[in-house]
Amino acid sequence: MSASTLGTLFTVTTFGESHGKAIGCVVDGCPPGLSLSESDIQPELDRRRPGASPYVTQREEADRVNILSGVYEGKTTGTPVALLIENTGQRSSDYDVLATVFRPGHADYTYWQKYGIRDPRGGGRASARLTAPLVAAGAIAGKWLHEQYGTVVRACLGQLGDIPVPFRAWEYTDDNPFFAASDDVALLSRLGERLDMLRVEGDSIGARVDVVAQSVPVGWGDPLYAKLDAMIARAMMGINAVKGVEIGAGFRVVSRLGSENSDALTPEGFAGNEAGGILGGISTGQDIVVSLAAKPTPSIRKPRQTIDTAGNPRTLETPGRHDPCVGIRAVPVAQAMLKLVLMDAALRHRAQCADVQRTTRDISR
Repeated sequence: MSASTLGTLFTVTTFGESHGKAIGCVVDGCPPGLSLSESDIQPELDRRRPGASPYVTQREEADRVNILSGVYEGKTTGTPVALLIENTGQRSSDYDVLATVFRPGHADYTYWQKYGIRDPRGGGRASARLTAPLVAAGAIAGKWLHEQYGTVVRACLGQLGDIPVPFRAWEYTDDNPFFAASDDVALLSRLGERLDMLRVEGDSIGARVDVVAQSVPVGWGDPLYAKLDAMIARAMMGINAVKGVEIGAGFRVVSRLGSENSDALTPEGFAGNEAGGILGGISTGQDIVVSLAAKPTPSIRKPRQTIDTAGNPRTLETPGRHDPCVGIRAVPVAQAMLKLVLMDAALRHRAQCADVQRTTRDISR
């Protein structure tokens, strides 16, 4: 299994399994001189960690991060930064039945067919537990991007099942357990009631996550096959349970006319941002806007039909502690993933185009 590294110049290689001794990552390509400590990373991990609210998996993990290398006297040295997060809340006995039975909707069957062996404890390498190291690495990328360019990346829950979550203000996202950019008490209560009902029923539901990057300079991304939007889509599809990615207007462009969708240019700037801040695979300087579709958590208590490793029919109720909506904890993960992609794009651009003279002024601001 060799595809465990994300990025070209700023790379993140993750390691570990859901119920192993630890998980973590090695971040290579981080420029030297960045002030960095565990306190820069831990707040982001705390937002993602299991057990943080009654509406996510109740597996108890502190998710305390340790920086093992790449930092001297509080600053990055330019050498690989190794991050370690110990697993302390495993309950592997919950998964004994899964050693010989495939969970519907999971990677169990495909891992078994491809490798001839799999770790059934919590999904092993295919577990969403492995998003924690990405969030940790994203904190490093986010700090560097903000210091260098003023770039800020935010994310929120845009929809839970059939319940839209209208955007009000970013400041609200950390004031509720859903990462909703809203202070609408009735709406938040409705979201909680929906998730409480799903827990009682032993079922789950999908969600949409919206991610926005502000203060991204013009010019990041490379045509034709390293387009910034292609890099973003590829990375976002690497997040567990994500089945769809939109940039800007996304699938809404299907019903639009060119006259409605073309983001006219004026001396004062762009008249719109249907393109989501990217044209021809290159950033325009506008906000980069991304939306993700996360499928319902396939680990549910409702009985479903499956087979075992011998091909015999079985009925399975998935044991363990699971999110009724994995899309909620996908919010900080998607936020981190966009930071990682933008960090890599920034370094690639700096290597190629740092001293290019512009013949027209930047109209994106």
